Amino acid sequence: MTSLTPCARARTLPEPAAMLRLIKPVTWFPPMWAFLCGAVSSGVALGPEWPIVLLGILLAGPITCGMSQAANDWCDRHVDAINEPNRPIPSGRIPGRWGLWIAQAMSVLSLAIGWQFGPWGFGATVLAVMGAWAYSVEPIRLKRSGIWGPGLVGICYEGLPWFTGAAILVSGAPGWDIVIIATLYALGAHGIMTLNDFKALEGDKVMGINSLPVTLGPERAARVACWVMIVPQLAVVGLIWSWDRPVFALAIAALILAQLAAMRVMLRDPKAKAPWYNGTGVVLYISGMMVASFALRGLA
Repeated sequence: MTSLTPCARARTLPEPAAMLRLIKPVTWFPPMWAFLCGAVSSGVALGPEWPIVLLGILLAGPITCGMSQAANDWCDRHVDAINEPNRPIPSGRIPGRWGLWIAQAMSVLSLAIGWQFGPWGFGATVLAVMGAWAYSVEPIRLKRSGIWGPGLVGICYEGLPWFTGAAILVSGAPGWDIVIIATLYALGAHGIMTLNDFKALEGDKVMGINSLPVTLGPERAARVACWVMIVPQLAVVGLIWSWDRPVFALAIAALILAQLAAMRVMLRDPKAKAPWYNGTGVVLYISGMMVASFALRGLA
């Protein structure tokens, strides 16, 4: 087992700035956006419900997603001590078992807030918390798999927040059309997470993380990721068209065409261009999510 730095043994209380870095604010946006998509798709007027919508956004982003980041960093602390010793835990700015305690406390906080949202909202929160720990903790550690790891993250980042946002607003189970669209976008997010794995390609090879870029190679993994992103969106277009919402279907189709153009650029050099695509093509993807949510809102 790798020893942490001397600073890790010297400090007794965590550094406030390091605590913020531990829960990684940059990762909060996807679940917050998905929750908002779910709220919009419910068809409920958002104006009178803004306090509960705001609380739900905080639950999806800073609290539950932040908890998942803390749990992941705690479970990866010995790996990070080798590869990224400046991270909050191996650097000692989060000393002792504080990383674990923060993750556990935020798990409890997530469940406590989720309880306020009724059985469906609470159930979705329970699944999100369980998923966060299953991704990182031994012996489950689904992040080792290039199939189950990105799939779980896609569900927890896109599908569950969307479902939760709709369930909270309708005070019950969302309609089957909302569940189908949320599921399709969660499946497509598997491809986004695969492209995100490119940044850790070398480290994953050393540490035995069998991401798709490791097992298939960058070129094949990038093509698989593109197919995984596009096919569910095509299904969304077909469904929304069949539900007599052609303008929304055409708007999503236009966003898909723009993604295909960005994919052509990315596929020329997947290893170098995957981060670029995450800053361009993913924006088009999540824009389609919001268009779909407004189409569902019209149906509601």
